[in-house]
This record gives sequence, C-alpha cells and structure tokens, in this order.
Amino acid sequence: NDKPKALHMNATMSATQVRLIRLALVVALLVVWELYARFVSTSSLITGPSDVALAWWPKVMGDPGVRTAVVVTLIELVVAFAMSVVFGMLIGVLIGLTNIGRRSFYPAVLLLYGIPQAILLPLFVLMFGIGPAAKIAFGFSHGIFPVIVNTIAGMRNVSPLLVGGAAAMGATRMQQVRYVIFPHMVATVFAGLRLAMTLTLLGVVLAEIFVSQGGIGFYTLSYSETFNPAALMALVLTLALMAIALNELVRLVEARFSRWKE
Repeated sequence: NDKPKALHMNATMSATQVRLIRLALVVALLVVWELYARFVSTSSLITGPSDVALAWWPKVMGDPGVRTAVVVTLIELVVAFAMSVVFGMLIGVLIGLTNIGRRSFYPAVLLLYGIPQAILLPLFVLMFGIGPAAKIAFGFSHGIFPVIVNTIAGMRNVSPLLVGGAAAMGATRMQQVRYVIFPHMVATVFAGLRLAMTLTLLGVVLAEIFVSQGGIGFYTLSYSETFNPAALMALVLTLALMAIALNELVRLVEARFSRWKE
C-alpha cells in the first residue's frame, strides 16, 4: 500500500518541478528581454516587456476596434480549423483505407501540399472577395493538408494483423476504423492537428494583412507602418496566447482519446 502512495508523491513532485522550471524559464526570458531593451539596444524600435504591458491596456485592447478584430480573427480561425479537421480527416481516411487509394491520390496530395500557399492568395481574393470568406478559405487551404497527410500516415502505421483480426471476428469496415484503426493513429493525427492549427492561423492572418481592413492582421500592419513597436508586440503576444489556448484545447482532446493507453 505504501509503494503506490510513494509513486504518486514522486509523480506529483516531478510535475511540480516541471512547472517551476517552466515558470523560471519564462521569467528569465522576460528579464533578459527587459535588460536588453533598456540597457543594450540602441534602437528605439526595440521595446521591453514593461512597455508592452503598458501598451496592452488601454492602447491596444482598450480600443473597441482591436477587441472586435480579435473576436473576428478568432471566429475565422475556429471555422477554418474545424473545416480543415472535418474534411482533412474524411479525405485522409478515404485515401488511406486502401492501397490503390494511397497509390493513386497520395502523391497528388503531397504535390498540392508542396505548393507555397502564399502565391495562391490572389486567386482566393478573386474567388471569395476581401471579406471573411476569403480569410477562412485561405486558412482552410493551409490547414487541410497536414491533417490529410498525418491521417494517411497514421493509418499506414496500424498493424495489418490487428485489422485482419477484427475483420475475422466479423467487424465491419466502419467498426474496424472506429475501434482498431483510429485508436492507434491518435498520436499521429493529433500531431497533424497541432501543425494544422498553426498553419491555419498563419493563413488567416496573412489574408487579413494583405486583403482586409479588419482582424488582427490589419492592425499589426497598421502598428508596423506607424512605428508603434509596443502596441505591435502587445498584439502579437495576444495572437500568440490565442494560438497557445487553442493548441492546449487540442491537447486536452487528444488526452481524452488516448486514455486507453493508460
């Protein structure tokens, strides 16, 4: 009885130590950043964390237009990412289920994945205009390919013996996917989802910078052109916190689907 308690205490201490190390690292980086901005840098465009914190409110987030832009960008990001997950996993499963599907369509997916998406932005503007639809579509074009590629890769990593055993016991094709294939491809798929989240955010913000008069991308360009580094950094950090929160949400969902490993 004492051994499980000791193991639990050791695990708790290790988790606490990891959190303290992470916190210490963040604090150290902020201190170095502040010292460099105050005493080393000779450029007026380099600003420290204290200036960024003062600019975050009320100059940045105190502006109703910026708050609206953050909400708009978040909605566009969530919609584009959700579309990337649904269509990406569906296409990935359809291609990865059979050898002929992988041999026929997987090279085409890799070819499209290799095209720099930024050069296609004018085409999205022609098709969808400069409204939210263009930004969602451009973010979707960035996020769908990592989901497809990682879904196919995850399906290829599943042992054929497991699938064959399930089929021999009468499992339908959908049951094989649900109870055998999907649980064993969770890690690979969610690695693709994290990458897709980052790329979707990149696509949405790029579209906002170049073809929009709203959203976080528009205000980052505005602060850059008016040489307002503190406000620009405050907005960038807001965007980073948004991405971290969404990636943490993806991690929690992954943990929910990975409980069987424990």
